[in-house]
Amino acid sequence: MDLAHELYGEIFELLKDIESFKQVFLNPETKTIEWPNGADFAPEFLYDLGQPIAPTA
Repeated sequence: MDLAHELYGEIFELLKDIESFKQVFLNPETKTIEWPNGADFAPEFLYDLGQPIAPTA
């Protein structure tokens, strides 16, 4: 999933730098991706952007 078009607003400005973007982590409490600067995406938003994938054996 490409989030490049979703990186607008002051909090996401730093994440336009690929090295900063790579610092992403999954927060087990909020169940979403976050970055050290406090940026995150709502899990519902990510779900809506998702695309189905075929199951693997």
